[in-house]
Amino acid sequence: MTPTSGGADPTAGSGLRRVLLLTHTGRAEAHEVARAFCKALTGHALYEASVEKAARERMIELVVEIDGRPLSRWGCDGVVCATPTGSTAYNFSAGGPVVWPGVEALMIVPLSAHALFARPMVVAPTSVIALEVLSHNEGAGVLWADGRRTVDLPPGARIEVRRGATPVRLVRLHEAPFTDRLVAKFGLPVEGWRGAAARRRGGEGADA
Repeated sequence: MTPTSGGADPTAGSGLRRVLLLTHTGRAEAHEVARAFCKALTGHALYEASVEKAARERMIELVVEIDGRPLSRWGCDGVVCATPTGSTAYNFSAGGPVVWPGVEALMIVPLSAHALFARPMVVAPTSVIALEVLSHNEGAGVLWADGRRTVDLPPGARIEVRRGATPVRLVRLHEAPFTDRLVAKFGLPVEGWRGAAARRRGGEGADA
């Protein structure tokens, strides 16, 4: 993945995030001295970075860490780390919250986790999210960046997701409020809504 970084612009509703990938490579042969070394890769994602199982028939075991402290271990299909811009993409399909563009935050959404505590979470934009692929996993995992770029994750890999330093600015052709765009995108039913202005007009007519 190309070494780069980015950040969120609340007014533009964007959220480029820096993804740091640490993988253990160099599997030793039987006649060689057993050793492993780490290779650090960096990449970016505008919508989300997700760690998912590589094999359809088995789960992947992950430990989630927030700001240097372990949160929980999940046997799951994967974990999605999303930005506000990506809250209506994979995050939404996985049951995560819809976040307004003016909110600076990061979302964590487990995918089909076998655990009592497996709810979508919203953390501070300054938080560092780490996902560790447990070394006893039988199969490998896959890191997806915006559903386009992939990196194979062997057992023992560690992925860190954080907000980058440089904001991303997007051009909007229409100044429609985010609520209106949300209604149009998902075809939300709003029939019967009168609004505050209509209610005020109705009250003035009644007084007259």
